[in-house]
Amino acid sequence: MFVRSALFTFAACTAAFASPANAELPEAARQMIDTALASGDNAKIATVLDLARKTWPDNGEEIAAIEGAWAKTKAEKAALAAKEKEEAIRTAGLLDRWTGQGELGGFHSTGNSDTTGITAALHLKRQGIDWSHHLRARFDYQRQNGITSREKYFASYEPRWEFDEGIFAYGLAQYDRDAFQGIDGRYAVSGGLGYQVIDGSSLSLSLKAGPAYRVTDYTDGRVENRVAGLAGLDFDWRILDRVTLTQDANAVAETGGQAVVIVDSSNTTLNLVTGLDFKATEKLRARMSYAIDYDSNPAVGAVSTDTVTRASIVYDF
Repeated sequence: MFVRSALFTFAACTAAFASPANAELPEAARQMIDTALASGDNAKIATVLDLARKTWPDNGEEIAAIEGAWAKTKAEKAALAAKEKEEAIRTAGLLDRWTGQGELGGFHSTGNSDTTGITAALHLKRQGIDWSHHLRARFDYQRQNGITSREKYFASYEPRWEFDEGIFAYGLAQYDRDAFQGIDGRYAVSGGLGYQVIDGSSLSLSLKAGPAYRVTDYTDGRVENRVAGLAGLDFDWRILDRVTLTQDANAVAETGGQAVVIVDSSNTTLNLVTGLDFKATEKLRARMSYAIDYDSNPAVGAVSTDTVTRASIVYDF
């Protein structure tokens, strides 16, 4: 009798201590987790689940099961979105999926012309799965009292094929004209390889290099045809994620730099552009930039170095 009573008491105590581990998650905790899951905010969901684990450690298995189901659902949604995006890219027409930016502002130049005028630019981009296409154009102009003192054109087309992680092949066709530098028209084509050295959310750096062929028509009638080499650098650094200017407008400050060097047996040209962008809205930015154009063998009467300081408004579309 005593033995039976002792066994019963032991079983009751064991059940009493075991029951909390098997207890269901409290209703308040479940509602908190369900609310976080319904929000779709991954950061909020992770925070709530972590808080639940610490507050109700005896329900760790149930919370882990909820987290596992959430992670599975999130992965399935991401995979479906990626598949739909890829399908949309593959079936897009030639004129579809282009994005871009237009720029309008003023400039001040030194060198072959010391003037202040208007500047306009356009950049179009089409991003595919392995291929991307870039179209760029820029125009600087100043005219006063019937006299034009600055008239510079630039246009380029650059396709890229990323055939391995971070490694790409590029092609480039480029045209520029600057009569005040003695150049009536300059045409260049190039092709080569490039590498995406850094590809982060706040910092990116890519390098490219390859052979080039260049034809230059000078304003004095001379024409030069040269085999050359091209080296390029494209650098972007987002300094701040969010800078508050007013209560309803945010600005993102970025620095961007782009440099292209073309070298042949008699002439080296360098185009270096450094800019600072302030994002005011999702589609509108203010930009300050400084450009250096260097020509080691300028036309007769022209100087080697031009600089251009620009202030402009950029609209993304």
